[in-house]
Amino acid sequence: MAHFAKVENGVVTQVIVVGNKDTASAEGVEKEYIGAAFCERLIGGEWKQTSYNGKMRKNYAGIGYAYDAGRDAFIAPQPFPSWVLNEQSCQWEAPVPMPTDGKRYVWDEATLTWIESV
Repeated sequence: MAHFAKVENGVVTQVIVVGNKDTASAEGVEKEYIGAAFCERLIGGEWKQTSYNGKMRKNYAGIGYAYDAGRDAFIAPQPFPSWVLNEQSCQWEAPVPMPTDGKRYVWDEATLTWIESV
């Protein structure tokens, strides 16, 4: 199974699962362009393959994610105004690292700190 994201104006609007037979060449080798063409015939639009493990396009695509063609990456919406995009991972990072003491924390944008969650 392969996953494909429909991209409209740089934003993911749909993510679907495509069967192996619909992504493979006559020799049985999976090819993104075959799966994308299948999606285009089925639904229309522009499609990019995505993967859960992040080995393809940095992050698994979700509805509302941006597709950055220059980075060839899916990027989640910015969670808070203070968070910055890590250029390598294409993931958002808080200006202060979250504590790693095993407790649960939530980000407080007003104070730019992590607050222990109960």
